[in-house]
Amino acid sequence: MNGSVLISGASIAGPALAYWLNRYGFAVTVVEKAPAVRGGGYPIDTRGPAVEVLRRMGLEDKARARHVATRRLSFLDADGGVIQGVEPAVLTGDRAGYDIELARGDLTSLLYDAVRDDVEFRFSESIATLNDRGDRVDVTFTSGRSQTFDLVIGADGLHSKTRSLVFGPEERFHRYLGYCFAGFTMPNDLGLSHEGVVWAVPGHSAALYATGDGDGDMHAFLLFSREDAPFHAFADPRAQRDLVAGYFEGDGWLVPRMVEAMRTADDLFFDVVSQIHLPVWAKGRVALAGDAAHATSFLSGQGSSLAMIGAYLLAYELAEAPHEEAFAAYESRSREFVERNQALATGGAPVMAPRTEAELEARNAALRSMDGLPGEEHNEVHTLLTLPPERATV
Repeated sequence: MNGSVLISGASIAGPALAYWLNRYGFAVTVVEKAPAVRGGGYPIDTRGPAVEVLRRMGLEDKARARHVATRRLSFLDADGGVIQGVEPAVLTGDRAGYDIELARGDLTSLLYDAVRDDVEFRFSESIATLNDRGDRVDVTFTSGRSQTFDLVIGADGLHSKTRSLVFGPEERFHRYLGYCFAGFTMPNDLGLSHEGVVWAVPGHSAALYATGDGDGDMHAFLLFSREDAPFHAFADPRAQRDLVAGYFEGDGWLVPRMVEAMRTADDLFFDVVSQIHLPVWAKGRVALAGDAAHATSFLSGQGSSLAMIGAYLLAYELAEAPHEEAFAAYESRSREFVERNQALATGGAPVMAPRTEAELEARNAALRSMDGLPGEEHNEVHTLLTLPPERATV
């Protein structure tokens, strides 16, 4: 064995990293504060090198079997009239027949199922304290249990507890992009089928996505600009619902119906649109992966892909080098790619959520002419990184 590794987080980066570390002979334990792997969720894209990671894991065919294949994204004016309908690849740079779109829960389930029988998963458990002693890391869990590991990896998302324990408060590294959003599901009474619609006025936007064939539920999003991040609402679902409803009060189109559905949704997910910018991704025997290290925000459309790519590269380096060298090599190999992906969020914001009347008019003009949209930027970024070949496995 190459040593024991604790991974905090069982969303995307965590199970992917567990898979590769197990392949390379590590004894892996994964803790997740939720009671189970989270199912459902809005569609996400797996692009570029991330598709190759799935292929090397033997999961590409299973992922393609769950491919959503959104055919059209229609942009609407304030009254609900169609400004322009586009293929999503025009905005995302997806390569037809190669990149994969699937529900977030489908991807997490695939990754979890690929490794669940080979590593230890502990649900309803999370890290309470860490003590890096130089030759090991002593961990106390919220359950009161204590254990020692050779390495600890935080793959616990934008608001990573692991990061705060090792690097300090999130506020030091949190770069708020000026938006908040609420995501939830609601009945698909519009008959949308493998398509989405995006409505916007300055500072507010609403989107509906249907991944099915015109029945069942659809994914709803309410996105609004706000000068400061409402951290006070994170622990209070009622405050979240009131905050969102207040920003969309008086808006037209289907927004009142969406706000009503948001009020009673049992799967509401509220958060800020933010990134994490850290000077380094590792300290001592603790490293970070995925959003915990370098959240890009959903406006980039790259977070899930980066999580899988980073997991592959981190395990690749740890397989052959001492942890200090491996952590440094992982960051050196990845950082430029990550930073270019983070920059994509600023290009995507005016398209999905124009803040001002001028931004809205410029966005609409670009849509009508189909010129100046951000798809090419994504294509360029996808070519920046080539995965090294798999190492020999144990």
